[in-house]
Amino acid sequence: MNNIVANRIKNARILKCLSQQNVADELGISKQMICKYENGESMPTSSKLLDLSKLFGLKIDYFFSSFQIELGEINFRKKSTFPMKKQDSLKEQIKINLENYLWIEDSLSIDYNFKNIIKNSKINSIEDIENIVLKLRTEWNIGIDPIHNIIQLLEDKEIKVIELFDVDEKFDGMATYVNNKFPVIVVNGNFPVERKRFTLLHELGHLLLNLPECNVKQEENYCNKFAAEFLFPKNIVIKEFGGKREHITLTELISTQKKYGISIPAIVYRLVDAGILSKLRHANFYKKIRFNPSLEREVNHSRFETPEKSNRYERLVYRALAQENISFSKASSLLNKNIESIKESSLI
Repeated sequence: MNNIVANRIKNARILKCLSQQNVADELGISKQMICKYENGESMPTSSKLLDLSKLFGLKIDYFFSSFQIELGEINFRKKSTFPMKKQDSLKEQIKINLENYLWIEDSLSIDYNFKNIIKNSKINSIEDIENIVLKLRTEWNIGIDPIHNIIQLLEDKEIKVIELFDVDEKFDGMATYVNNKFPVIVVNGNFPVERKRFTLLHELGHLLLNLPECNVKQEENYCNKFAAEFLFPKNIVIKEFGGKREHITLTELISTQKKYGISIPAIVYRLVDAGILSKLRHANFYKKIRFNPSLEREVNHSRFETPEKSNRYERLVYRALAQENISFSKASSLLNKNIESIKESSLI
């Protein structure tokens, strides 16, 4: 038990980006005692655990939970200025969310084995992504129609999605496997919906694509191509806009944005990729909006109206509660809601 509490205290401190000295100052004890707590050499008293709980903003049961997960290799999609300390904090935040998710599935005896159906699809060039995306869409029975809820689609395909809202704006998203079994995508929930959708599919590319040996920039290009192709397939681009053109109206772009949930800059890039617009026209597009703030705001405005979310985790918690697998108190902790609101939802 000492080791469990010790690890939890250390992880919670990292979560909050605090040093051992910071925690010691807040609790009015020595840094050496915090070190002993984290090394399992000393057990905090109940009053000190309560103080730690308040300091870290975590429930007391967090410190005693033995249900822990192991994150696989993580490649953050982030700005280069995102500091390592915040990356470590983000990992702990992700682990807490995933521990809760997997714990509730375990309590309901839910298990599965995710199958990557494009794992053996070899990629020799970036053009191969088009056929791979078509294969995936076909296997997933979604054809080439617009996708209204990416998160719901991914969770229906046994890929867990975690949206984080209390997170640094420099963080975009990440993908990994948990316990070498469960595929997970994490995304910044504060993004405009079009950017969120693109990021989700970019990270899906990291999870599923069997990429050739390449550098980081090339890998990102492959995953960007995957996301763009998934959102707005090339043959549909041609169907919507026709053949080679000299000009595209903003009205056409807005209509497409609303229909496919893809940003206008990404649509313009797809038009170049499909050979409908020249690279010169693409460059002129960015020059035009760069010198016209009003047009830039119009171009970057979010317009996709379908909510991009899933309530699967919440439904599982209420299902466990209804089956008396968990208590009202546990449900309150898992959903971060007060017990009264939980009880009000339990009508039958």
